[in-house]
Amino acid sequence: MDRQAIIEELKVIIEDYLKSQRLDLVDFIYRYEGRNLVLRILIDKPEGGISLDECAFHNQNINRILDEKNILQTMYILEVFSPGIDRPLKTKNDFLRCINREVKFFLNESIEGKLELGGIIQKVDAEAVYIGTKDRILAIPISKIGKAKQIINEA
Repeated sequence: MDRQAIIEELKVIIEDYLKSQRLDLVDFIYRYEGRNLVLRILIDKPEGGISLDECAFHNQNINRILDEKNILQTMYILEVFSPGIDRPLKTKNDFLRCINREVKFFLNESIEGKLELGGIIQKVDAEAVYIGTKDRILAIPISKIGKAKQIINEA
């Protein structure tokens, strides 16, 4: 099985487990660090916030499931953790969770000559995130968003 097929199969297994636990898969990273294969799984609850103990619990369960499925023919390091307060925003649901919050967008294609934009999320639909800037509402197509993060302002 080639690398991409393994990644896709692992992702399906992990997503199925997380759905059964009513958790969201925020990100899945499969990569070699030196000689070690590392699987990093960022998980969260739909309403947000997951504890260290919960991460350890799900780490053990996912590890057991992966060992039973025996997809990986090599030793690996499994890390299950919370994305934290500054979690990356990638999906429509991520953006919906941040309505009325300030977000910075790093685009993979410029909009009005800019690759970085920021504003308050006003609305989200299947195609775009609408942000309020100083003088107007701007639509950012989800397909043009390379990376986005909520801006955390410390009081």
